Amino acid sequence: MGFFAPKRTAHAHCDLFCGVYDPALARIEAESVLKAAQKYHGSDDEVFRARCISIKESQAELVKHHLSVLWTDFFKPHHLEVFPDLHGMFWLAIKAAGDAKKSMDPAVAEDLIAKIEAIADIFWQTEESKNVGLYPPN
Repeated sequence: MGFFAPKRTAHAHCDLFCGVYDPALARIEAESVLKAAQKYHGSDDEVFRARCISIKESQAELVKHHLSVLWTDFFKPHHLEVFPDLHGMFWLAIKAAGDAKKSMDPAVAEDLIAKIEAIADIFWQTEESKNVGLYPPN
């Protein structure tokens, strides 16, 4: 590379130098999915209901994004040694976000929230979470 060769090499195991990961991001979006579904059922205004659907679908897509980032960027192979069901939990949670995107049933959103909470429980058990979580549990 000659002239364009880097002078220094930086090493990082994530997109940023840790500090931005937290399952609360997915949880907040999932709570919005639930509230939109509840408000949809509480209204007979068709315009309002259409907005509930639109917002719910957008928030469910954000849940999928936040879970995917947490799965691929925060969790590492050594976490799977301690929590062997982690991949399956994420797969089911992301599928649940897709189900919530397609459904106006609040129970579907509640199931999504429960799956995120199970992932959050594991997240907070990791040593790495002590330095990165935005909203640690009390």
